[in-house]
Amino acid sequence: MIGNLHETNTECLIPGKMKQKILILGLVLTFIVSSSFNGAEENVFDLVVIDAGHGGNDPGCNGGTSKEKEVTLAIALKLGKLIEDSLKGVKVIYTRKTDKFIELSERSNIANKNNADLFISIHCNANDNKEASGTETYVMGLHKTESQLQVSKRENSVIKLEKDYENNKSYGEFDPNSNEAYIIFSLIQNAYMTQSQKFAAQVESEFKKNTPLKSRGVKQAGFLVLWKSTMPGVLIETGFLTNENDRKVLAKDSSQNVMAKSIFNAVKKYKQGTTKK
Repeated sequence: MIGNLHETNTECLIPGKMKQKILILGLVLTFIVSSSFNGAEENVFDLVVIDAGHGGNDPGCNGGTSKEKEVTLAIALKLGKLIEDSLKGVKVIYTRKTDKFIELSERSNIANKNNADLFISIHCNANDNKEASGTETYVMGLHKTESQLQVSKRENSVIKLEKDYENNKSYGEFDPNSNEAYIIFSLIQNAYMTQSQKFAAQVESEFKKNTPLKSRGVKQAGFLVLWKSTMPGVLIETGFLTNENDRKVLAKDSSQNVMAKSIFNAVKKYKQGTTKK
C-alpha cells in the first residue's frame, strides 16, 4: 500500500558517496547509450508485448470484490484483441492470458526474447488514503516524490513471492526496500526514456479524453518489470481499487473496454509516429 502523497526531495534520500557513484554511473550510461544509438535506423513497429500485472497466488491489490489480477487481465486481453483486429502487421504477445503467476524477470524476458517494439504493463493502484483516485502512467526513471517511490516498492514487492529471489541473478541482488537501489537501476532505462515518455503521455491523454477517471499524469519510478526490458515501455496504473468510484468503474466490463480502447488509441498513434513510411 502507498503511504502519504507529500513530495520529497530525492537528493535527501541519497548519501554523499552514493551521489558520486550515481553521477559516475549516469555519465557512463549516457556515453554508452549515445554511442549505441548513433546512426541507428528507426525501427519498424510490428510487435507489442502486453503484460497483465500479478496473477495466480499474487492477487495484487484488492478493493471490495475486485482483485487487481482480474482487472488487469481483462483489460490486457481486450487491448490485445483490439490491436490484433485493427493494426495490420502488428503481432501481440501476452505475458499471461490466464490466472497464472509469472515472475517479474520473466515478464521482461518475454519482451526481450521476442524483440518487442513496445512493452505495456497493466496494473491497478492502491493507497491508504481512500480519496486518492485516477490513472497514472509510469516510465522507468528516478522517483520525484515519496508516493512514486511507494508505488514502485509495492509493485516490486511481488518478487518476495518468488522462490529464492535473493539469489536470482536477473535482479542483481536488488533489494526492494532500498531507496538507493531504485536510484541506481533506474538509470539503465535512459536509452528508451524519450520514446517511453511519448507513449505514456499519449496514454494519459486518451484516458483524460475517454474515461470518467481523472488523469494524474506521467510519472517516473523504478519498476523491476521495466528494468531490463530492451525497448520503450510503460507501467499503467488504471485506477485505485481502494477508491470507491475508481473501483466501480474498473469492475465494469464496459469501462474495461473503454480503458482498453484508450490504450489502443495511444498504441495506434505511437505506431504512426515510429514506423517508417
